Amino acid sequence: MYGETPLAQFLDLLASSAPEPGGGAAAALVGATGAALVSMVANLTIGREKFAAAAADMERARARADALRASLVAAIDQDAQAFREVMASYRLPRAADEQKAARQRAIQAALREAAQVPAAVVRLCEEVAAWSLVAAEHGNPQVVSDAAVAALLADAAAQSAALNVRINLASVGDPPFAEPLWAEMQRLLAGIRVVRDDVLRIAYGKIG
Repeated sequence: MYGETPLAQFLDLLASSAPEPGGGAAAALVGATGAALVSMVANLTIGREKFAAAAADMERARARADALRASLVAAIDQDAQAFREVMASYRLPRAADEQKAARQRAIQAALREAAQVPAAVVRLCEEVAAWSLVAAEHGNPQVVSDAAVAALLADAAAQSAALNVRINLASVGDPPFAEPLWAEMQRLLAGIRVVRDDVLRIAYGKIG
């Protein structure tokens, strides 16, 4: 649904008082934009004789960036759906003890899924960042700034998605589930920041 919504309309919805789309969907959109820029750098490199040596790397970058973009666009709707499931679980009846127990189980299951969706976005953005480095190193130097923007967007999207992981994990009463997932997020974010800085260094070096 949201993945096919015109951008201006999506932003109007994001700005409204509607409960969704929210920050998780926005993070996925930003990540998808970063992936699209990697594809753009590849497309402006492939087929040009003076960049023939980089063609294979750029073909791989384009193929993977296109796939990552599709996955991140899909995550926009997945995030919104996960939020709906959380809201639905909180509206379950809780008059009797049995109902209270069933409601709590449903809430916990929905919160786990609501944490997993943005966690997947962080993982996808790690790949976007990695391919932005390939684009910066081997792509057409005239668009190296676009490779750098891709890295910056991958970092911003990952940081944003991780916040959504954290806020859902805060209500999950299951440390064996929450703690390893958050540790993974921290590791991924640290790695993305390193790649982002490498890409920026390369970009500024090529721009002069």
